[in-house]
Amino acid sequence: MAKVVVFGVTGYAGGHITAELVARGHEVLGVARDVSKAPEGVATREGSIFDAAFVREVAQGADQIVVALPARATTEGGPLLIESLPILVEVAIAEGARLSFVGGAGSLKVSEDGPQLFHTPEFPDEFKGEALPHGAILDALRESDEALQWFYVSPAGSFGSWNPGERTGVFRLGGDVLLADADGDSSISGADLAIAYVDEIEQAAHPRARFTVAY
Repeated sequence: MAKVVVFGVTGYAGGHITAELVARGHEVLGVARDVSKAPEGVATREGSIFDAAFVREVAQGADQIVVALPARATTEGGPLLIESLPILVEVAIAEGARLSFVGGAGSLKVSEDGPQLFHTPEFPDEFKGEALPHGAILDALRESDEALQWFYVSPAGSFGSWNPGERTGVFRLGGDVLLADADGDSSISGADLAIAYVDEIEQAAHPRARFTVAY
């Protein structure tokens, strides 16, 4: 059993990951600015990932630190998620914990030798405010101290509460290239993304790497 701190426990991805962790018997501490909508039966703390003292406190004794938060600024003039990375890295190394992020699909490539999705003409401008900062987090992780153990998961292109899907337990894993089916659809449900995510927590099959999950 692992002790897992989940930042963003009330969100779509964080909630699904938390539910999967609890179902498998892991100890979870859910963190959010407002924990009133946190899953029942989960220990919670209210606070900000940008508060260094708070992060140090809640991460004490953690085996895994999961970050399932928007990469963009969530308030006007507020910080980007990447600004929390220095304290997260510090704490993860100090605690011997593995740091992980629920990222986005925008930083995936269209093909092995092709551009990243957010650098293609077809990528919607309205999504770049989230996708580009998430790509910057991945770049920073790849350049981080070798002492940091991390992984980063890019869901399929169509992932979110608007396309919840169902739990099937059947999906594919990939690397840096977007996965799509024969019809060009790239999607994954919240529940199946959570299965793949917790599998990685338990198995550590992708050390210091990004992988993607899709049907």
